Amino acid sequence: MRIMISADMEGATGVTWTDDVIPGTEQWQRFRRLFTGDVNATIAGLFDSGATDVLVNEAHSSQRNLLLEDLDGRARMLTGRHKPLSMMQGIDSGVDGVVFLGYHAGAGFDGVLSHTYLENQITGVWLDDVPASEGRLNAAMAAEYGVPVLVVSGDDKACDDAQDYAPEAELVTVKECVSRYAAICLPPARTAELLSSAAADSMNRAGRVERYTTPHRIEVEFDASHLAQAAAVIPTVEQIGVRRVGFDAPDMTEAMKAFKIVTAIAAGAVQGIYG
Repeated sequence: MRIMISADMEGATGVTWTDDVIPGTEQWQRFRRLFTGDVNATIAGLFDSGATDVLVNEAHSSQRNLLLEDLDGRARMLTGRHKPLSMMQGIDSGVDGVVFLGYHAGAGFDGVLSHTYLENQITGVWLDDVPASEGRLNAAMAAEYGVPVLVVSGDDKACDDAQDYAPEAELVTVKECVSRYAAICLPPARTAELLSSAAADSMNRAGRVERYTTPHRIEVEFDASHLAQAAAVIPTVEQIGVRRVGFDAPDMTEAMKAFKIVTAIAAGAVQGIYG
């Protein structure tokens, strides 16, 4: 059984504010260790219940956050940016299940550091008219490759979100959201137990299922009109509101590639403190 872990950082143990996840800060250096600890706990549970190979795909920001030197020696790690499938790179390699570790709520919703791809310029994303977090988008891509979502971890808001897009997944709440920048956190020793147990329990659902391929529509709303104007220069992307764009794609893989371009163009259009 081959399992993939898509490892994001905002939903990791103890993370509550910007400096915890921004590369180069003192806090980031601290939370890299806790993040790696979450991943290792999950790896241990997967191997304990029959996994034969675990690929960890770094999915946060620079995608160079986990400490390879501290990683469980049985796993492999995909690190670095500019991967064609981004957070889901590796989902097309024949894996039998995927873990969404350290995930968070989507843009426009309550949750610790909630956002969808861009930290604060996007106010909402919709997949086929349904509000979409990164988890929902990535679950749709997993379905396209016949890969079940086994575990989702993060704050309570992320787990509430996952109950809808991955109702059979094991959910691990490592902290309780108080505000965007505050949470009631469990210490690493306790979250490690929860993550290992959930990962082990989830292995009874591992195994590829029927692939689900269908056309999709994604709409994105920004916090400023010029970002929508910038994104609308992309072929197939249409400005459908003052701050909103939309596009159609034949499948989820193509939809996510287009979404990456939309977010990259919008991020490049941000000008200092005025956005």
